[in-house]
Amino acid sequence: MLFDLGSLWRLNELGWLPKIDMITSVSGGSITNAVLATRWKRLIWDGDVATNFASTIAEPIIEFANRTVDAWAICKGLLSPCQTVSEKIALAYDKHLFLGSSLQEDVPEPVLGRIPRFLFYATSLQTGVSVRIERKRLGDYRIGEIPNPNLSIAKIVATSSAFPPFLSPSTLKLDPSLWVKTRGADLFECEDYRRRLVLTDGGVYDNIGMEALGRCTTVLVSDAGAPLAPVFKPSRNWFGQTRRAMDIVTEQTRALRRRMLMDDLGANQREGQLAVVPRKKGAYWRLKTKIGEFGLPNALATDNATTAALQQVRTRLNRFTPKEKGQLINWGYALTDAAMSRYVLDSPASTGALPIEEWPLQ
Repeated sequence: MLFDLGSLWRLNELGWLPKIDMITSVSGGSITNAVLATRWKRLIWDGDVATNFASTIAEPIIEFANRTVDAWAICKGLLSPCQTVSEKIALAYDKHLFLGSSLQEDVPEPVLGRIPRFLFYATSLQTGVSVRIERKRLGDYRIGEIPNPNLSIAKIVATSSAFPPFLSPSTLKLDPSLWVKTRGADLFECEDYRRRLVLTDGGVYDNIGMEALGRCTTVLVSDAGAPLAPVFKPSRNWFGQTRRAMDIVTEQTRALRRRMLMDDLGANQREGQLAVVPRKKGAYWRLKTKIGEFGLPNALATDNATTAALQQVRTRLNRFTPKEKGQLINWGYALTDAAMSRYVLDSPASTGALPIEEWPLQ
């Protein structure tokens, strides 16, 4: 949420936000995506730069990071006979961020070159595939799709960020008559699948949200997923082994998707090979990226103990300190600046300044 906010902050200053055709998100990134989507109509533009980005987009997210949401929701959800943990999370999102916003009324229709499509991923625990939710449709390719779904933003974000096992699953109860059969929808005839979707975090299926971007010619990826840490003494009990094995499987899936993206960008070129023509233009940056690898003499940060420590910051919905918030936002901002300058912009970005000045990356 915070790292991606820093990324959007720099993209806005570079004049790129209205140029983006589609913004997709999984997990905590969907909180940031939804805040941008539901407040897009409030942005004031000077050319391609939103002059009130800080007050309209950044401040609500920073304020939300002052709260502990997950522990409260887990306790209340486990004790409640009527509401699940995911429903409690949705209530918190709605109370503190979205205030009753809905997909149809508060997310703008996309306009090429002015307003992006906002897409949120979830993962179906029933069909095992990615579920896409946007203003135009809700779709599971094995079941079909619902055109123009009328869903609350808080519920969508709680579903996309339903990190297993504690915040998952999220259940959507739907009218089966709203579904339209699409090509390959082999489960459409089973009404039970159209009546109730049991979903988990979108990052379970696609951790960097790339599935819908196949036809895009320029791709920018901000990846705030926590890297897999080495463990000298792994657990020997069955539960601990299973959890560690699942973490390894997840990391390998993420690595394969990163490798596919790097192949598309022509970044996996090895010495001695023939030159590879990139299939796409774009850039990728993540929490553990070393900013020095971009080779920019005027980068907004350097690799040091502070930036390395950010890799270990927890991925929870609990209270973050001002220092944690400021440095995560600044790190996303600085890496975006470096990645865009190195691989996307025709010339390096004009000198910028980290947005949270009181927490420098040093």
